[in-house]
Parts: sequence; C-alpha cells; structure tokens
Amino acid sequence: ILIIAAGTGEFEAGISKDGQTREHALLAYTLGVKQLIVAINKMDTTNWSEARFQEIIKETSNFIKKVGYNPKTVAFVPISGFHGDNMLAPSANCGWYKGWEKETKAGKSSGKTLLEAIDAIEPPKRPTDKPLRLPLQDVYKIGGIGTVPVGRIETGVLKPGMVVTFAPSNVTTEVKSVEMHH
Repeated sequence: ILIIAAGTGEFEAGISKDGQTREHALLAYTLGVKQLIVAINKMDTTNWSEARFQEIIKETSNFIKKVGYNPKTVAFVPISGFHGDNMLAPSANCGWYKGWEKETKAGKSSGKTLLEAIDAIEPPKRPTDKPLRLPLQDVYKIGGIGTVPVGRIETGVLKPGMVVTFAPSNVTTEVKSVEMHH
C-alpha cells in the first residue's frame, strides 16, 4: 500500500525528483511487489476535494507507470486515517466518490474502501517450479534429535527423504523431517 498525503505541498514534496513517495514506489517494484494499492490520505485536510483527488491520481499514475506498474491494475482510494473515513466503511464525506475499479488476472474487481482493496489483492503464487532456495535463519543442535536448520523456503519444494546441499560449505545431507512454525 502506497500512502500518499493529499495536503497541499505534502503531495508535491512526495513526488518530487527526490521525494519519498517516488522512492517507495520504485523500491516496491524493484523488490518484486507486483500489486499496488494507492491510499490518498488526509483527504479531510482538502475538504474532500474531488479535483485534488483526481489531480493526485493523474500525477501518481504517470510516475508509477514510469516505475513499471500499470495504473489500470491499481486501486486508488481516498481516505482519512485520522477520522477513519473510507478505511473499513464507505465515508459520507465524499459523495462524489463512486469507488475504485482495477483489472486483475481474474477479471475486474471494484470496491469503495481500503479494506476492500486489500481483500482484492490476489495471493502471490509460490515459485515451486524453481530450484530449492532456503536462506538459513538459525541452526539448532538438539540432543537426541540432531542438527535442525531453520529458515524460510523462498523457492522450490522441501520434502523428507530429499538430499540437500548447504552452500557455501558444500555440506550434503538427507532431510529427515520438515516442520512448520509460525
């Protein structure tokens, strides 16, 4: 969720050449975030101006397009975090707002609130077809059980009976069991 301040001067500072909004959109895209929601916050400070909302959508669409996002796949939601407007329930303060609509792989989705936009995010597919990559977070040596490496599977599949090699030490071993802890 890219949160943009609607206040006069705040929005302009955020999307300026060295602005944080521009930087955060670029970072999200670079780090592989494929789906984006733009929440335009502090709309109460603009008296819920439709003109200001449309201006921010136009400017934001231009720069997220340059970053690599398709604006048609992005939900733009006017909110007031301070008052809770358009966060969980539609706000009475912006009668002009008909809701957001975005294109997805499954078709079109639409809604009015930030929560509905979050609910419309499609869960990313796990890359199980790629080679196993499991960055280690920790290694426990438990008496009577053995060595227990701990980490998160980023790509691939891990099953008992598989033979795995740890890099860079080149240690090869067989997987005895796999447990999941939250």
